[in-house]
Amino acid sequence: MARKMLNDGELSKADEGDAHYDFDLFVIGAGSGGVRASRFSANFGAKVGICELPFHPISTEVVGGVGGTCVIRGCVPKKILVYGASFGGEIEDSRNYGWEVNEKVDFNWKKLLQKKTDEIVRLNGIYKRMLSNSGVKLYEGEGKIVGPNEVEVTQLDGTKLCYTAKHILIATGSRAQRPPISGQELAITSDEALSLEELPKRAVILGGGYIAVEFASIWRGMGSTVDLLFRKELPLRGFDDEMRAVVARNLEGRGINLHPRTTIKELIKTEDGIKVITDHGEELMADVVLFATGRIPNSKRLNLKAVGVEVDETGAVKVDEYSRTNVPSIWAVGDVTNRMNLTPVALMEGTCFAKTVFGGESCKPDYTSIPCAVFSIPPLSLVGLSEEQAIEQAKGDILVFTSSFNPLRNTVSGRQEKTVMKLVVDGETDKVLGASMCGPDAAEIMQGIAVALKCGATKAQFDSTVGIHPSSAEEFVTMRSVTRRVSAGSKPKTNL
Repeated sequence: MARKMLNDGELSKADEGDAHYDFDLFVIGAGSGGVRASRFSANFGAKVGICELPFHPISTEVVGGVGGTCVIRGCVPKKILVYGASFGGEIEDSRNYGWEVNEKVDFNWKKLLQKKTDEIVRLNGIYKRMLSNSGVKLYEGEGKIVGPNEVEVTQLDGTKLCYTAKHILIATGSRAQRPPISGQELAITSDEALSLEELPKRAVILGGGYIAVEFASIWRGMGSTVDLLFRKELPLRGFDDEMRAVVARNLEGRGINLHPRTTIKELIKTEDGIKVITDHGEELMADVVLFATGRIPNSKRLNLKAVGVEVDETGAVKVDEYSRTNVPSIWAVGDVTNRMNLTPVALMEGTCFAKTVFGGESCKPDYTSIPCAVFSIPPLSLVGLSEEQAIEQAKGDILVFTSSFNPLRNTVSGRQEKTVMKLVVDGETDKVLGASMCGPDAAEIMQGIAVALKCGATKAQFDSTVGIHPSSAEEFVTMRSVTRRVSAGSKPKTNL
C-alpha cells in the first residue's frame, strides 16, 4: 500500500478510507531524477506511471526523450564531443613520444556526430528498459497537472489522457534561455550546438559558465576559431577565484580568444556570416553564435498556478527539505527546483523522495561536499568550499596549500600547460574544507578526494596517506608547506 509523510516528517500507512487512484505515483519528466524516483518507488511496491515527450535523434525542436537533458542534450553527448576534441592535442603531443604523424590529420565532424547520436539512442533504449523492468508504465507525451491528484498527458497526435495519482512528482528539469539581444534568433543554444550539421570555422560564444567554457574547448580543439565573451573579469563565476584564473590561462594557451567584461549588443546576418557587435563597439564575424547564458526551470507549461503550487521568480518549484511542495500530494526534484543543478544531485533527490514516500524512511538530500567538474580541456574539478567560501564562513584562520607543476606527460611532449591543485584547510580543526584541481583526469581524481571530504578527513590524514608514484594525484598527499594563511574576513590572495 502507498505510504504518506506527515507534517513532522514521520511516515504512516495510508488511511484505509483513501480514494482509489490509477497510480500511487505519477511522474512528469523522465530525466535522471524522474527515472530514479519512479524506479525506486516501484521497487518499494508502488504502482508508478511516468510521462515524457518522445525522443527525436536528429531534431532539437522537441525537448524530450527518456534519459532527460543529461543523456539526450547534456552531459553525455557533450562529454563525447570533449573526448573527440581532445584527440587533436593528443596527436600533436604524441610526436615527441616517438609517433610519426607524417600526413595531415583530418577530422570528420559528421562521423563523430553520428557516433554521438548512436550512443544517445542506445542510452535512451536502456533507460526505457530500466523503467519497463521496474514495472513503471511509460506514457509518451507532455504532462501537466490539472488537480492535486490528477495529471493530463497530451500525446503528439493531440490525444489527451487523464490519470489520477496519490502522489505527483515534477521532474521536468530546465531549459536554455536566450538573452534579449537584437538579432537573438540568429544564435543557437547548447541544444542545437550538439547537433550542428557542419563544424563552424568561426564561433562566438556568449557566457562564462561551464557550458560556455566547455563548448569553447570543444570547438577550438576541433580547429575552429573561438571568441569567448563574458561579463566578469574571469569565467566560471562562483568557482574558486584562483582556479578560475588557471582555467582562463589554459583557454588562452589553447588559442581561445577571451573577451572579459564584454557582452553582445547586436547580431546581424550578412553574406559572410553573422556579424557580432559587442557593447564596446567591437565587431566579430562568426558562422555560429552560441548563447550559453544559463538555464531556467522547465515549469511554465505545467499549469502549476492553477493548482496552487508555489514557484519563485525564476519559475523554480518551491519545495521543503523532503522535496515536497506546498500542495501535500505534489513533489519536485532536480533542476526544476533550482537547488543544486547537477545530474547526480537529481539522482540523490529522486532516491530520497522514494525512500521518504514509499520506503518508510524519512530521507533528506545532503548537499554537503558534492563534487563537480567543468569538462574544459584540460578539466577543472572540485569538492567542498572554495577559498572565498571558506574565509566567509570561517571563525579562525584558513590554511591554503597549492601545487603548480608540469605533469610528466607534458615534460616529454613539450606542452606548456601546468596542472594546479589546491587544498583549503581549517586552521583550528585541521579539517580539509575544500579541494580543487585543474589538469588531466581532474574529475577522476576528485571523485576519490570527495569520499575523503565526506568522511571529514584532516590535512594530517592526507599527509599520512602514501601517494601513487608517478602520478599527478600524489600531489594531494604531498603538499606540506602552507602557501598562505588567511584570517576570517580577509580578502583572498592568489600566488599563482
